[in-house]
Amino acid sequence: MSVADLQGRSTGTEPSTPRTYRIRGGGTLSGTVTPKGNKNAALPMLAAALLTPEPVRLANVPTIRDVTAMLGLLHHAGAEVTSDSPGSWTITAADVTAHRAQEHLAREIRASFLLAGPLLARCGHAILPRPGGDRIGRRPLDTHIHALRDLGAEVEVEADSYLLSAPHGLSGCDLFLHEMSVMATENAVMAAALARGRTTIRNAASEPHVQELCHLVNVMGGVVEGIGTNCIRVEGVASLHGASATVGPDHIEVGSFIGLAVATGGELLIRDARPAEHHRMSRIAFERLGIRWEERGSDILVPGRQELVVHDDLHGAIPKIDDGPWPAFPPDLTSIILVLATQAQGTVLIHEKMFESRLFWVDRLIGMGARIVLCDPHRAVVVGPSRLYGQTMSSPDIRAGMALVIAALCAEGESVIHNVQQIERGYEALPARLRALGAEIEEE
Repeated sequence: MSVADLQGRSTGTEPSTPRTYRIRGGGTLSGTVTPKGNKNAALPMLAAALLTPEPVRLANVPTIRDVTAMLGLLHHAGAEVTSDSPGSWTITAADVTAHRAQEHLAREIRASFLLAGPLLARCGHAILPRPGGDRIGRRPLDTHIHALRDLGAEVEVEADSYLLSAPHGLSGCDLFLHEMSVMATENAVMAAALARGRTTIRNAASEPHVQELCHLVNVMGGVVEGIGTNCIRVEGVASLHGASATVGPDHIEVGSFIGLAVATGGELLIRDARPAEHHRMSRIAFERLGIRWEERGSDILVPGRQELVVHDDLHGAIPKIDDGPWPAFPPDLTSIILVLATQAQGTVLIHEKMFESRLFWVDRLIGMGARIVLCDPHRAVVVGPSRLYGQTMSSPDIRAGMALVIAALCAEGESVIHNVQQIERGYEALPARLRALGAEIEEE
């Protein structure tokens, strides 16, 4: 299979073609589902293949738009990109011939900037356009740039691109990230893997996808310690070799399917959900709305017809659900839990701390009948339960789009969601998987 084949399988159409979901709400979604691979792990793991001339084989890679773009970027850089089965890709970067990222692909995804660390480490230079991605507020690259400069890179910041070089190579150092940025941590790890000496990355992100990248670097012959903590130590090596790895399940997709089941009253078994590893804080947040589930080994069973009631804090105080860096409640699930709050009896404050524009989509929910007060760009008060009614709306980003799908599935009547190519950047074959659970959803 080629990269072009993946584009066809991922969307069935060109990325620029607008697409729509037509959803009839009021049904119950039940059955069994298995989450796809974590896109936020797959993207840096694919980028890490540029660190070695030998083949890197990754399994359980999700078939989504963001992966298509990353594979295209690797192909443009000179890597051989092949697949022998769905979700399995081999990247062989024997000759990295282009250090300038392909512009239109780079502008499709924010993860295109993950090429900075590997290209600097392997080639000593890179030219990267300003990346794309979800428009959920200001998402500066300052932390990436400062970390790479600490490792010895020279960076020229132009109006629409970044010129990076390491004329004297990269050298290990003790660096403190300006913020606990996931992608900046990943870029620093990949750059440090081939740098001279030892690098200590303090204030590092520790999300599951960061951990998966670190484990891959180790399988490739690197030396990364402190995985899963906020202090990562990387011992630079002269070279890395090929390796094989499997991308773990997407914990955000698991949380999304929990939300789907609860909102529609269905019983859902989620295979390989890894509740003990990924969902302890999510469980605390969901329980504040009265949501429960059963752990069955590595699986999660969501019981049907749950009664959602907001659990007040001590002395009757209005509870707050807020997000933060791992292991706090994931920002990518804030949109999902906000929809569920509209169906719960009581009042709750949703506090999105990470991105200042991520709550601006709630006007769509208000238009459906939800009782929400948007206090400011970061806080929304939700009073439930509210009866939702189908509406015509547009998906602003991946997670808000998925939240709108959940709202449409539990609403009365028909909803039309435009711009669903945004949703498909993060969820593989979503309509078909929802139909298998009983949803009435059509693609147009």
